[in-house]
Amino acid sequence: MKHDDEPHTLTGAYALDALTGQEREAFAAHLEHCSACTQEVRGFHATAARLAAGVALAPPPGMKAAVLHGVGAVRQLPPEVTVARSPARRLRLLTRKAGPWAVAASVAAAATLGGVALWQGRQAEQARQQAQRATARSHDVSSVLTAPDARITHGRTGNGAATTVVASAARDRAVFLAAGLPPAGPGRTYQLWFADHGVMRPAGLLAGDGAVLMHGAVGRAGAVGLTLEPAGGSPQPTGNPLLLLGLPT
Repeated sequence: MKHDDEPHTLTGAYALDALTGQEREAFAAHLEHCSACTQEVRGFHATAARLAAGVALAPPPGMKAAVLHGVGAVRQLPPEVTVARSPARRLRLLTRKAGPWAVAASVAAAATLGGVALWQGRQAEQARQQAQRATARSHDVSSVLTAPDARITHGRTGNGAATTVVASAARDRAVFLAAGLPPAGPGRTYQLWFADHGVMRPAGLLAGDGAVLMHGAVGRAGAVGLTLEPAGGSPQPTGNPLLLLGLPT
């Protein structure tokens, strides 16, 4: 291992899976008897995982446009109170002055504006619900990454991507992180799996790089798998796994 006199300087490189061969093996052996480095590596892992989670949980598509539409329907100040004629009287005056065609146009305009306001309200509500779901997913991921019993393991897929699995026995959940995944391609998607004694259990789809909370409980699964499947996923793997990574114990 390089820098034999100062192995403590390699904690960051080890946490980011940047050490290879003899360097990684030597530093892993160093960790067995150095509690300070072990704690520092755990901190680096948690930080890297949080950064990946921030990339994975981008705002939902269309959220900005929906919010901007909805803002127009939100009243910021109380309405001005004026003394106005009754609706029936206004309608009679309008009829006398502008004729029935103008009245019909006004009614149609009012109906149109009412429909636009209703649509804007629905769009704003959908954006709010999407933001709530994104926040909940981020909280779920963070709860696993920061669990006191979190265990971490690293691996590489058959197509060269770096991966990390963080599992918590207390929460019975696992988070999968990936960096450098090539695009799945048209009509294809990456799919995660729990390996239960040779039986592959679907654990959600992976859009690309970032962090994702795997679907379902870890249970007695001994490994995590990653395959390339038809769009929408499959009940069982349709090809050889790109990755089969043993869960940390």
